[in-house]
Amino acid sequence: MGVPEDLLAAAKQCLSERGYARTTVRDIVAVSGSNLAAINYHFRSKDALLTQAMIEVTGEAVAEVLKAFPDDSREWLETFLAELIVSLRANPMVWRANVETLAQAPHLPDVRARLAEGQALALRELARRLPRQDEAGAQVVLTLFIGLLVRWQVDPDNAPTAHDLAAGIRSVAAAG
Repeated sequence: MGVPEDLLAAAKQCLSERGYARTTVRDIVAVSGSNLAAINYHFRSKDALLTQAMIEVTGEAVAEVLKAFPDDSREWLETFLAELIVSLRANPMVWRANVETLAQAPHLPDVRARLAEGQALALRELARRLPRQDEAGAQVVLTLFIGLLVRWQVDPDNAPTAHDLAAGIRSVAAAG
């Protein structure tokens, strides 16, 4: 691995151990064995490096969730949400760092732009996998995903189950 890859690996490790807000450039440098100037040289800023690391880590976690996305199932939404909840339990620091990164977006235009790109990619991938392959459905699923992620950070013991969410969506759709 080269210096950029070492920095990225170190940033991923720091995100999982410390979260976005508590990761410093000194932490990244200590883990990577690189020097401080290498962060700005290769990534322009600590925030750009952490955002890239967060996008990659989140992409890996979402890819695992999407592997369980059923091709032909009436219960695809509940299955998807159940896999997401498994990931929230299995990777709590990754998802916590994700929420911290989202909180930085209004203050950092580059971070906001990268996150918007990530959400656009997620929408396309979700739309492609939905039974009817529609973007409107993907908008709902992505919004539900982000909302569930936040709920799990605030109160995981009282966050809804996949079954609760699927039943609630059916109920709202029937009333609509």
